[in-house]
Amino acid sequence: MAKAGKYVTLGLALLLAASALPGHAQASRQPTQDLLQIWQMAIQRDPIFAASQAGRNAEQEKIPQARAQLLPYVTADTVAELNDRRRISGLNNSNSDRRALWALTLTQPIIDLSAWGGLKRAEYIASLADVAQANAYQDLILRVSQAYFDVLAAQDTLRALRAEKAAVETQLRAARQGFELGSTTIADTYEAQARLDLLNAGELQAENALQINQDELARLINERPGQLAELAPGTELPGPNPNRLSDWTHQSSNASLTVAQADLAAKIAEKQIDIAKSQHYPRLSLQAQTGSASDRGLYNTDGGPRSLNSSIGLQLSIPIFTGGEISSVVREQTSRLQQARYELENAKRQAVQSTQQHFSGVTSGLAQIKALQAAEKSSQASLQANQTGYEVGVRINIDVLNAQQQLYETQRSLSRARYDTLMSSLRLKASSGILTDQDIVAINQLLTDRPS
Repeated sequence: MAKAGKYVTLGLALLLAASALPGHAQASRQPTQDLLQIWQMAIQRDPIFAASQAGRNAEQEKIPQARAQLLPYVTADTVAELNDRRRISGLNNSNSDRRALWALTLTQPIIDLSAWGGLKRAEYIASLADVAQANAYQDLILRVSQAYFDVLAAQDTLRALRAEKAAVETQLRAARQGFELGSTTIADTYEAQARLDLLNAGELQAENALQINQDELARLINERPGQLAELAPGTELPGPNPNRLSDWTHQSSNASLTVAQADLAAKIAEKQIDIAKSQHYPRLSLQAQTGSASDRGLYNTDGGPRSLNSSIGLQLSIPIFTGGEISSVVREQTSRLQQARYELENAKRQAVQSTQQHFSGVTSGLAQIKALQAAEKSSQASLQANQTGYEVGVRINIDVLNAQQQLYETQRSLSRARYDTLMSSLRLKASSGILTDQDIVAINQLLTDRPS
């Protein structure tokens, strides 16, 4: 009867520990938020992503600005003058006249290689902004997923610590009762009390970590997250598809967004050389002008003589010597092109290295999950055996405490491994440039409401 009573007490303690989790009492009243809902809020509210959108829109304006250098432009000029001439001696003999004129000028560039190069450069800059926006989109997916899983991991850690704490409290009560009955020594009580004190400190740290992770998620969606859908125990996580590293590395070296950005940066640097060289070439433009002038005053109402002049012609400008500036700019841009090409090569190598790392993270993570699941079953069997041995007197108190600690540490490691594996799968796709919101939908289907 004593043995059965202690197991009942242990079960009640575990149940109380589970019910003591934050938000448990409101679980039936609070709607559960899943990863897809959090993502939809973040894409509308995250300031970093909004800033990238604004930056992308600003860079798109480079194209019409560059195109304007090839289109005709019209200027209007007007002058109003008052001339007062006086003799030096006495300053009393003066002669004054007024003059007004206006001119309307039309200029149409005909040959301007620098402007054409500037238009092509603007198109590259706009494309670079599009890639940067796509990169920010992928980055938001990773940041939202990481923050979401960090909250779940912190909840699992706190839940396991409280369950372990409840089990140790039960063991402490058993040790005290055994000491009062004379069947155990005071050392059993001290051992259980020391373990409980450590768990109390760990619980405070876990609560703080949960608070910090919730704050990070709240920063993304601009509100406190509610009850989150969780990854059910035993959920089978998908492996990489295709399951060949060579396919992923080939994809990343050609389609990674970081590689695309570096490639466009090299093209921009190459076009800068063409623009610099075009400063040596002549420029031809059509210019037409019309205007009138009056030498009878600004407010002449007598209908005095006026002139109306119109002209049209071609203007040719040939740079002859600029002090060596153009040659210096060409050398500068040539060096910058070499720099951009080295950075492109580094981006390709970095993309391949990141792909290898995340592919290994997924495959090894799946293997680690299986190993930890087996370890969890073994730890549960070990704890049950040690508890039984303690009841019959063949195991001591520290054996039970160590078995409890091993079980709950295994559960915490298993929880962390599952979330890390999911994040590695997302980062693997991001390094290959194929991460989309459909991956959020796929992971969201693995989540479920935690039962009350």
